[in-house]
Formats: sequence, structure tokens, C-alpha cells
Amino acid sequence: MSTIRPSRDADVAAITAIYSHHVLHGTGTFETTPPTEADMASRRADVLSRGLPYLVAQDDAGQVLGFAYCQWFKPRPAYRYSAEDSIYLHPDAAGRGLGKQLLGELERQAQAAGVRKLIAVIGDSANAGSVGVHRALGFADAGVIKSCGWKFDRWLDIVLMDKAIGEGDTTTPE
Repeated sequence: MSTIRPSRDADVAAITAIYSHHVLHGTGTFETTPPTEADMASRRADVLSRGLPYLVAQDDAGQVLGFAYCQWFKPRPAYRYSAEDSIYLHPDAAGRGLGKQLLGELERQAQAAGVRKLIAVIGDSANAGSVGVHRALGFADAGVIKSCGWKFDRWLDIVLMDKAIGEGDTTTPE
């Protein structure tokens, strides 16, 4: 059993370890050098300072199994209702439905924060797990940008997916 909850300062070490694994071994992120705990703490603080959710999944023993957050898609004011989501799981936690749980709760909290559109920018078109999680939660394909990243001595695509949340674009937000 796992619990989805808001992240805490004490979670930063576990968040950093999970993300570092993906930087070093995966193509879900195009970073090539793992950020430090201080970097990850600063990134988390930036998300939270903008009123956006930063969540963790933990098991009954309190171990952090994954994390998810969203950040405003672009800094220009016209994008102020669109956010990009990010989800990363501990390698031993994959395939247990935690990604769906994290993304579902992230969506609920993002909507409460005023987000009307969630955007997934998925590293590597071969990233079936992330594409599948987003598709299972109602995200639609929005496109593929071919060969825009270079990692592990190969070109990587990014997959774009999106989902309207709450009232989406059916009403004016102001």
C-alpha cells in the first residue's frame, strides 16, 4: 500500500536519489549530470512558491517511492493556466500503479491551484511507461518532436501529450 502526500523538506534526499537514477540510466529526462540535493531543494521550493503541488508516494514504512510535480509551462502571462507535469519513480516501484496514483492526485491539486491544461513533455518516444500512464489518465497525443535530444550516444524524441482539467477551455478563467 502506498500513500500520496505533499512532499516535505525531509524528502529531498530521496527525491534526489530517484531523479539521479533517471538522469544516469534513463531517457525520461534529458539532463546528463545529476543535480545536487541543494539543486533539487531549490527546484522544489520554486514549484511550491508558485502555489503548485509537489507530491511524493511513500510506502507503509515511510520510504519515498516516487514524486510528481507540475510547473508553469512557460513564463509568459498567456500560459498562466497551463502547467507541465513531471513524474519519477524509484526503479523498484515501477509497474505497481504508483505513476497513475501520483498523476491522478497531481491533476486534482493542479486544478485546485487554477491549472486548466496539463502538458506532458515525455523524454524518449520509446518511454512506453510514461506514455501509457498519461494515456490511461485521459491525456491525448499532441505530437512528437523528432531527434531533439542527444543522450547515451543516440538521438531522442520527445512526446507531447495534453489534457484539459477542470473547466479547461470551456469557460473564461477570469
